[in-house]
Amino acid sequence: MRKETVDIDERFGTDYTGKYVFQEITWAKRSRIIQKHTKYHPITGQVRNSDYIAIQAETIMASLKEQPEDKPITLEKLLSEEDGVPIGLGELFSQIVNRLCGVTIEETRFLSEPSEEENLTQQSLTSGSAKNLDGHQARLEKNQLKQSKSSS
Repeated sequence: MRKETVDIDERFGTDYTGKYVFQEITWAKRSRIIQKHTKYHPITGQVRNSDYIAIQAETIMASLKEQPEDKPITLEKLLSEEDGVPIGLGELFSQIVNRLCGVTIEETRFLSEPSEEENLTQQSLTSGSAKNLDGHQARLEKNQLKQSKSSS
């Protein structure tokens, strides 16, 4: 898994000075964090709302593997509006974590290129095909009705 180390100087305050090590988290961990802070409609499953700040804060904490001994970064500190981490420091941590846990430019390019191999997925029935099947079913029933009347 990828890691990134950053040495923070005194520009965000002496409390935050030191070495921070971030490590990429798994897709499963990231998905669990997102689901924890996302509300879904019980019937349709559509997203009602998401707490993006909590998602980002938990992702930062899950990725943060080492920090100065006095442990200046906590989830509570990241989420606090009154005595939280400085905005610039939070933004820096977010950029690092998003870079580590996100899809890279190369991966995006690879995923968006068309495949040179032929499409191996099977075509599904379209609504037009389904209508044709319904029409076919209706003809079968009419023919069966005619046959039963003529045999009586």
